[in-house]
Amino acid sequence: MNKILGLLTLGSVMVISSSARADQLLFVAYPPQNHTTTSDKIFLIGTAPPAGEVAINGQKIERSQAGHFAPSFPLQLGENVFTLRYENQQMQIKVTRTLGGPQVPEKVGFAEGSLTPAANVARMPGELICFSAVAPANAEVSVQLGKLKFPLSSQPLTTTLAPNSAVLTGQNEPIARSAGQYQGCIAAPATVGNWGQPKFLLTLNGQTISEQGPGTIRILSPGQLATAQVSADAGVARTGPSSDFSRLTPLPKGTQAAITGREGEWLLLDYGGWIKSEETRIIEGSVPPKSLIRGVTSREVENWTEVLFPLQVPVPVNVQQGNRSLTLTLYNTTAQTDTIRLGDNPVISRFEWQQAVPGQVQYTFNFKSQQQWGYKLRYEGTTLVLSLRNPPPDLPSNQPLAGVRILLDPGHGSPNDMGSRGPTGYPEKDVTLVVSKLLRDELVKRGATVYMTREGDEDLYPQDRVGMIEQQEPNIALSIHYNALPDSGDAMKTKGVGTFWYHPQAQPLAVFLHDYLVQRLKRPSYGVFWNNLALTRPTVTPSVLLELGFMINPEEFEWIVNPEEQKRLASTLADGISKWVDRSQ
Repeated sequence: MNKILGLLTLGSVMVISSSARADQLLFVAYPPQNHTTTSDKIFLIGTAPPAGEVAINGQKIERSQAGHFAPSFPLQLGENVFTLRYENQQMQIKVTRTLGGPQVPEKVGFAEGSLTPAANVARMPGELICFSAVAPANAEVSVQLGKLKFPLSSQPLTTTLAPNSAVLTGQNEPIARSAGQYQGCIAAPATVGNWGQPKFLLTLNGQTISEQGPGTIRILSPGQLATAQVSADAGVARTGPSSDFSRLTPLPKGTQAAITGREGEWLLLDYGGWIKSEETRIIEGSVPPKSLIRGVTSREVENWTEVLFPLQVPVPVNVQQGNRSLTLTLYNTTAQTDTIRLGDNPVISRFEWQQAVPGQVQYTFNFKSQQQWGYKLRYEGTTLVLSLRNPPPDLPSNQPLAGVRILLDPGHGSPNDMGSRGPTGYPEKDVTLVVSKLLRDELVKRGATVYMTREGDEDLYPQDRVGMIEQQEPNIALSIHYNALPDSGDAMKTKGVGTFWYHPQAQPLAVFLHDYLVQRLKRPSYGVFWNNLALTRPTVTPSVLLELGFMINPEEFEWIVNPEEQKRLASTLADGISKWVDRSQ
């Protein structure tokens, strides 16, 4: 499809498409030519004048009143060609479907990229080290590590999990896989040192082959563990050694912990979290960091209550928000606490602590208000500072949002970051900016101070936007988006408002705004989701990401770009924010 600038008129909105010729009435916004996917189906999103018919592979398709379409078609493995016709115009789109992951080889051998561990591994003596491979069924597979040799068991039927995004399309059931998976684990040997690369052996029909594993195996000495010190402002801790694993509470800069395992570029810290080595510096030959804690004090600073925990070394931490409470866990810490100074303040109603298990001290803060307005963690030397956000001031005014600071983030925002596109090619980045500016004006009318992450076509990474939230410390942060689906979704049938939150302090705001918009605007509900998104992760404020409709749905797209509906949406959303702030103070 030619990448020539063209113009399409949609009602009273002039839409600039980067993919249509001026003389071409039939236009396809998605998928791009020569698209590759592992999905078993694909939707074709596009438009043509309402008069006349559009056919795909000879089949007349359903279109919206404005002429937009988004039908789904099954995909065969390999190349799929779709021929689209409108009057005397025709175009073809080629989509190739591939199988994801290593495939069982037809000949004697291991599937390419299937041998694990795939990276260098370090473990403590006695800990499990697991190996796996994909090979033909009925083969005998084993692993040789130094002088040790042990079999891998054939898994006749294995189950894999769908990606997290499958929740968004209702397709997150476990997936059964056929034979060809071989797995096995051994306890790490007691002999410390580098055991080299494991050798995988395969025997089938009298033929034996071998292949070196890609990673080496090293056994750590429990008495000579190195220490990792977090060098990033907030070290990203996870439940496993890749970015596919879930996040834990970020580790403040300066945090120290012993390294009890490695896998590739990831370090396993003694409290159980994994962190990328690039976010740390290594302290060799140090004693594993452990600390006592005695007296705890507090102080009031502008808009915040700070609680100070003096420690001998900066230890790993975890924060868990509950209903009217926040629990802070200090790892590798033993309490000798007899005195705590905490007077009356705007946030905390009660404070308690316990030595939950050896090496873990828990501090629980019970709050005066059910709504939590944000928190921060940092180390000042070896003292941990927990900052708890005070509620926004309830100023006497006839403006419901007087004294409230709100940050709006219009999603996406440059030619390099278009976001999703509607049937005409109209990009998400443009409509998010239009609606955010309308919302800003409505919030200002109600007395709010409003910050915008962008005012035009600015190329911002998610972390740039997060940085603005952390710098401005608003009372509320809203990221404005419009939605799309993975290839396996149904673009014709999926529509509605979706709302996303991550920290429990943001859930009440997410649920309230979602329900308010659905009920007042009579829009479909896509749902409220807990989701690990960059713009929902800031802790300094309740931060919510709104997906206000589906760009790819032909009918909903017409509502999205309607100027009068945009104004109504902004006014309704501002009313919802006002009502939520009033009930939460």
